[in-house]
Amino acid sequence: MNVGVFEQYSLQIVNEIFVANDIVVMVGGTGLYANAFCNGIDEMPNIDIAIRANIIKQYETNGLEWLQQQIAVKDPIFWQQAEQQNPQRLMRALEIVEATGNSITHYKKSNKVERNFNIIKIGLELPRQELIERIDRRVDMMLSEGLVEEVKGLINYKHLNALQTVGYSELFDCFENKYTFNQAIEKIKIHTRQYAKRQMTWFKKDLLIQWINPLDEFDFKTLH
Repeated sequence: MNVGVFEQYSLQIVNEIFVANDIVVMVGGTGLYANAFCNGIDEMPNIDIAIRANIIKQYETNGLEWLQQQIAVKDPIFWQQAEQQNPQRLMRALEIVEATGNSITHYKKSNKVERNFNIIKIGLELPRQELIERIDRRVDMMLSEGLVEEVKGLINYKHLNALQTVGYSELFDCFENKYTFNQAIEKIKIHTRQYAKRQMTWFKKDLLIQWINPLDEFDFKTLH
């Protein structure tokens, strides 16, 4: 799955739902994918496969920290808004800057496409301390429901991009004795909070989002 495939897949699904329903509710937190669904995606330059292969090899050899340093130096504009724990996004940005000399942000023109349905955007916003407490409780709940056993069962697949994410990568490092178990859990909580903060920064730029506190009573008829 990538953002281009997701755009086409999600449009197909909602059109199927619209056959029998007037309203479709899409729930999620990944800004890039949500934006692709609502506005379409920008055209990116073609990348020489040798450049891509070399970056993947370097990442597999040197790890996420090397990749983060490369982006911070070579594409500092993107680094400030990037999902900094997401190696797939970072490798994509690095291959573009190495191939073209331009930041990946250079190609994000934001030329919106018109969808044949009305889109209403709702953002849920909690007070910061409440959000932190919920994140911590959620991580504890994931542990009690078998996260450690799940990650142990995936060790042979840890090189896959889908597993280079918060919750998996920290425990993989723990199993390799890079952290203690308690340190790994604390890192999961910290990285999740950091990700939530970047999500909020991304979505706050969208002035069409109508923000509500999910703990408050709200009349959805007022949405437009």
